[in-house]
Amino acid sequence: MADTRDRIRRHVRDAPGVHFNRIGRELDIATGQAQYHLRRLVRDGELAVERIGGRAHYFDPAVDPWDRRTLAFLRRETAREIVVRLHADGPTRPAALAGDLDLAKSTVSWHVSTLADHGIVEKSPDRPMTVALARPDRTAALLDEVSPSLPDRLVDRFVRTVDSLLDAEG
Repeated sequence: MADTRDRIRRHVRDAPGVHFNRIGRELDIATGQAQYHLRRLVRDGELAVERIGGRAHYFDPAVDPWDRRTLAFLRRETAREIVVRLHADGPTRPAALAGDLDLAKSTVSWHVSTLADHGIVEKSPDRPMTVALARPDRTAALLDEVSPSLPDRLVDRFVRTVDSLLDAEG
């Protein structure tokens, strides 16, 4: 059992913000076994968990809380694309993000609001509104640490497809 916990602990430290399903899949651990060990590691203070957008993301407890939230979002393709674009271009209007990233305006609006709620981006008070990274230098450093997994990208692409179909009907 200690060996399994050591593997999980190392995996989380190597992939900060990794979510529950990916841990089990990448370490080839049964769901129940992963739940048991992760629960123990969190309870014992050896790992920290952030529940964001319906997913549990795991971290070394030494990782700053803002970094945790940001890393969790950077593991998701659409949020990451928005953050990358803001990093590259600076403050940008949401409509421009939607056009540049070929996303539905509603998708961008939802992601921007969620990122703003978590302090990762800031919305300007002016009209038309622009969006900018709250902590550009720190965000740039975190971008190098993560990329979304294939299952995360597939889920994001499915949601995009549904959004674009709904926008086409409306």
